[in-house]
Amino acid sequence: MVDAADGEVTAYCVGGLVLDVPAKSLPALVEWTLAEARLGQPRLHRSGKDADPLVVLTAAACERYGLPAELSDEERLAGRVPESHKVVRQLKKADWQLTKRGFGPWARIYRPAQGGRRNCVQLCIPAWHALDARHWGDAAELPPAELARILGTYAARVLTPRGSTAVTGLELMTALHPPTRAVKDDHGQWVSAPNPGALTRVVDCAPCEAPDGHPLLAHLPRFHQRTPAEMLREEAYDWARPLTDEECMQPYLVGIDVNMAFAAAANRTVVGLGAPVHVHNPAFDPSLPGSWLVDLSHIRLDPRLPSPFTPDGDAPLGPAWYATPTVAYAQELGYEVAPLEAYVRPEHGPYLDAWYTRLRDAYVATMADLGVTTGMTPEEFLTAMDGHKDRDPQLALVLAAIKATVKGGIGKLRERARTGWRPGERWPALERPTWRPDIRAAVISKARINMHRKMLATARTTGQYPVAVLSDCAVYASAGPGPLDFLPCKDGKPLPGGFRIGVSPGMVKHEGTQSVLWAEGLREEHGDHLNLARYIKSGQIQLPDAGE
Repeated sequence: MVDAADGEVTAYCVGGLVLDVPAKSLPALVEWTLAEARLGQPRLHRSGKDADPLVVLTAAACERYGLPAELSDEERLAGRVPESHKVVRQLKKADWQLTKRGFGPWARIYRPAQGGRRNCVQLCIPAWHALDARHWGDAAELPPAELARILGTYAARVLTPRGSTAVTGLELMTALHPPTRAVKDDHGQWVSAPNPGALTRVVDCAPCEAPDGHPLLAHLPRFHQRTPAEMLREEAYDWARPLTDEECMQPYLVGIDVNMAFAAAANRTVVGLGAPVHVHNPAFDPSLPGSWLVDLSHIRLDPRLPSPFTPDGDAPLGPAWYATPTVAYAQELGYEVAPLEAYVRPEHGPYLDAWYTRLRDAYVATMADLGVTTGMTPEEFLTAMDGHKDRDPQLALVLAAIKATVKGGIGKLRERARTGWRPGERWPALERPTWRPDIRAAVISKARINMHRKMLATARTTGQYPVAVLSDCAVYASAGPGPLDFLPCKDGKPLPGGFRIGVSPGMVKHEGTQSVLWAEGLREEHGDHLNLARYIKSGQIQLPDAGE
């Protein structure tokens, strides 16, 4: 973290180290960072690369090095200062280069590698909105030493930030599974070769997996609305139902939320590593990742539960495309499945396992720092969760960023086109090996199925059904104000297959409690199908969060 005051430039480093910075210009700062400060982070995989140093510039440091303290409206829209800016010219004169994103809030400054040694520095400029407040809270407003602690902790536990939390989530996948590795050829020379278990090349998705506007869909008429039989739609739950008379007699509605639900779903999920293969009338194989066109409309479940096969919880009306975990769950429930066609991926593996482990460990370690540890009883856990973010507000920001890295990283697997793009054209994200909507679909499918499996187990044990579900949050009518008042337990232990209270990913925490009278008042004003899970925490009607 580089700050300037009274003509002096100071670097606040991880661990409380403070250094005087002699550099008088930005090119000199880059040189000093690489040659003198020797910042960075070791690689996460032996075939990967060491993390580049991250230099965070305060507004005062920006001014000291000739950069604007804030971007103009035009620069903010472009996401960078113009190439004609004097600092950009200084860098070019000193033989430094910028990536295609140019000099923006997250600027990467480099020279071609020499002798296997990288010469690259990542800049982060909070005053240019590099740290999104939705994911980093008020981190950008903190003093340099405190921000250095936050970003340093995140870098040590997750990865040195390389952009938004979503970008970093995707970069973490690549850092843990580099696309290439060094091998010796027939002549004993070291050469680059594909790394087994990694995403090594750009592949086109299946047509059903393509988002609207993708070049694979250029043949469709303009404004064509694709049906479930034409488009894979694996998304998180957004479902609600009216309360029964019995539920209306209960005093409370209690929300429970699954910790790191998408990370937990990514664990031990086998995903495709290569291109899809199109097959007709295949026998369903639950171990084979892919997208399957199958009719599940004959499956009828209790209407007090959302259908496991659709995001809105309504039963399917005919053939539709599903990811492997969804079809496997239909089979698990005892129903026959007969796919009409499929796009399967014979080359596959547990690509996200290491990603899950890294993020799980980061989450659990940060929660422990906030006083919430594994091994606590449910009662101890719920007590420790009360006010845990207030114990160390800086680490609470790290916790929020870790959660955002999970959701953002999964979302980036199907990154959409940006401003200026026209339907039918390729967009830059399509040229990444990590542009994989099928992997995103598999993770979200498994997260939704995990949710349904636990709700079904709870219903079978207790006769209690959720009244609303939003992504990883479920709301139940309860005789008491806390999760322990309705979650099934036997001899103080949760029953197998249901929700478990605790800190680990996949376990649940208390999301919020409101009265049944509150719910009836909201629904009287806004309609029976208002999703109470969206408002159970605050009790206030608010706009849906952009990340949901």
